[in-house]
Amino acid sequence: MERLKALFHINEPERWPVLLGNIKNLLADVGDGGVDVVVLMNGPSVKVLSDENLMAEMEGLSKRGVRFLACRNSLRALCGSGELCIDEGSLPGFVSVVPAGITAILKLQREGYSYIKP
Repeated sequence: MERLKALFHINEPERWPVLLGNIKNLLADVGDGGVDVVVLMNGPSVKVLSDENLMAEMEGLSKRGVRFLACRNSLRALCGSGELCIDEGSLPGFVSVVPAGITAILKLQREGYSYIKP
């Protein structure tokens, strides 16, 4: 069977528990080796990068092969709002930064990733 490819898109911070639960359920069903999982966060959802509890959960999933991508435009907008500023250089190694989340979504879909928006 061909390995599945799942792209989870999140832009609403309150949806993180649902998204992480979906990923855990997917991995439990098909196994860590049965699916490539990418999480693309943009908009206000990048605020999670300052939440130690969720970051620990995300790090655990990254050890199981889940990739986490953060939108640089969203990080900059967050800093510009004065609400919260997360420095790209301070992000843990399991979070990669992409220039524009929307572009990353399009590229991943072109690579065969199924789009999931919990």
